[in-house]
Amino acid sequence: MAVACPEAGTCQEVGRVLECEAAMKDLETLKKAVTEGKLLASSLENIELLLNGTQDPVVRAAVEELARDEQWEELNNRFYKTLAFGTGGLRGRTIGTVVTVAEQGSGGVNGRPQHPCVGTACMNYFNVGRAMRGLIEYVRGFAGAGRRPMLVIGHDTRHFSRDFAEFCARIAVESGCDCALFDGPCSTPEVSFAIRELNADTGVVITASHNPAHDNGFKAYFNDGAQLVAPHDKGVIDCVNALQSDQYDPLPPEQQGTLSVLGKDMDARFIERLKGIILRPEVFAKSSAKVVYTNLHGTGGRCIVPLLKGLGCKVSTVAAQDVQDGRFPTVQSPNPENAPALDMAIAQANEEGADLVIATDPDSDRMGIAVRDAAGKMQLLTGNQTGCLLAWYRCMSMCELGIVTPENREHAVMVKTYVTSPLQDAIAASYGIATVNVLTGFKYIAAKLGKYERAIPGELRKNYRKLDEGTTRSLRLQHSKYFVFGGEESYGYLAQDFVRDKDANAAALCLAELNAYLTTRGSNLMDCLSTIYKQYGYYAEAGKNLVMEGADGAAKIAALTQSYIANPPVEMDGVRVVAHRDFSGGTMVDAEGDPVPAEKLLFVDLEDGRSFAVRPSGTEPKIKFYLFAHGKPGEDGDAARASVQTGMDSLWKAIEADAEARQK
Repeated sequence: MAVACPEAGTCQEVGRVLECEAAMKDLETLKKAVTEGKLLASSLENIELLLNGTQDPVVRAAVEELARDEQWEELNNRFYKTLAFGTGGLRGRTIGTVVTVAEQGSGGVNGRPQHPCVGTACMNYFNVGRAMRGLIEYVRGFAGAGRRPMLVIGHDTRHFSRDFAEFCARIAVESGCDCALFDGPCSTPEVSFAIRELNADTGVVITASHNPAHDNGFKAYFNDGAQLVAPHDKGVIDCVNALQSDQYDPLPPEQQGTLSVLGKDMDARFIERLKGIILRPEVFAKSSAKVVYTNLHGTGGRCIVPLLKGLGCKVSTVAAQDVQDGRFPTVQSPNPENAPALDMAIAQANEEGADLVIATDPDSDRMGIAVRDAAGKMQLLTGNQTGCLLAWYRCMSMCELGIVTPENREHAVMVKTYVTSPLQDAIAASYGIATVNVLTGFKYIAAKLGKYERAIPGELRKNYRKLDEGTTRSLRLQHSKYFVFGGEESYGYLAQDFVRDKDANAAALCLAELNAYLTTRGSNLMDCLSTIYKQYGYYAEAGKNLVMEGADGAAKIAALTQSYIANPPVEMDGVRVVAHRDFSGGTMVDAEGDPVPAEKLLFVDLEDGRSFAVRPSGTEPKIKFYLFAHGKPGEDGDAARASVQTGMDSLWKAIEADAEARQK
């Protein structure tokens, strides 16, 4: 494969003059590194792919610098693969572990480099552009003859997010698409809502959700406002992979699309629809509960704060974290799953006498909380615990308020992922509400919502997206399935179907409502959780990870995952395994009889009632383990909790030892 020279036969100035002869010499250096085992063959192939596919001088300069400095690990991490759609779309580093002189340039906003990280496994203009063009090519076939495709584009506060969003918008317009671009950082769920509200053909959010500051991502949606699922995900990536260059020819001006800006009007529409999911609006005025909210330098404040304040909720924000900053300077990680991310909000809650802290991640699709216990200390709840509280409140209230009745109960459903606490299944069952479990990834919950919408007779669901919550609820309870609540253990929740992704805006609203409801009855969230455990038994869950980064780590993750599928354990922690649930073969069906897509997920059930699941992450360099154990109803108390937790701790030690043995 030949190395293409830049235009005019000479390399451009990027901090220094690069001559083509030097470029060829560095290519020979790379080939030699492969023969010496320092550079992966796939890395060299992808380096040549990128050099042949772009005229961007920063790309060549960065590769040459890394080769001359013998940064083989960095080159492998940047080039060992090309980005592919996972559960969260494309994700990768946009700032390298090693930042080259060419990438640093004159620097960018918030201390970032001027240019994004060069590499086929990284988030940069080459990959973003190919992803956008491939997505456009795929959706043209669904737009209909004689009509320009319509796209919605949003972004969070991360490094390069606005740059990538504007870049995508330019590609869309120059390719003959109408494009609606948000005027600034917005939440991921609002983009999903806008796609449906505007009847767009597709949409994109530039975000890496809760990942570290050096990452960014490209999250693609289809015309239903949901993430891409089969066959669309494969169709899009096939179109993307067919593009070997970042070059394209813009259409003539008269054939290009239009660009519109989404701002306060779309926010107002979104907020108004969110108000419709409230079950007891009167509790906000009756309650004296105080809430401290932080968006962790992200997008949540755009809608959550005006929404809660407009309802009469007494909410304050952490001023230092209101600042939208892709460095996330006040936290080590912008992930509300991590306790330190809530430290500033908890300190403020103690000063103000608030009993609830709510934190959302940079794109406001995940929510973490802290609540005050009987001793007055703030306690962080897990995603499973928060989900169980919300599931209980939604199920209880809908039955108590006469929304779900004995006559229509068979049309109510809760949808959650297999690796989310089975306590939610037990709660729903106690109210006569069915639960459907799906694979990890909110796109599978969204697929169920799409199925339930399509089950409504066509004549009745005309203009479905414009109907209010009460009307759509009645249609679903009579003709289809009404989605009561859904979520996943990793701090993602949903309480409505006009958004087709996890929504921290809605979750914050529902949690604030539950908190206000409890305080009007002289109770609190911790008491409520204890009551749930006493009724259903104490349930404990744990999410554990083995992190394996880079090219070498990816190979280890794949090998370990395959080891579990090919040779599942027959005993664990001295207890016999009684069942395996292997999803890798694509032979499983869910509670509604729908086929479950093949995924490398294995559940292992032990004779004593404990269980665990293992799967590789679709967005991070991790292999994930999910552990489950529970006690009996009526046994909640310190002794019962300690017994269950001891069993969980022992199980994890056994899993760690087993995983280590499998890697030898």
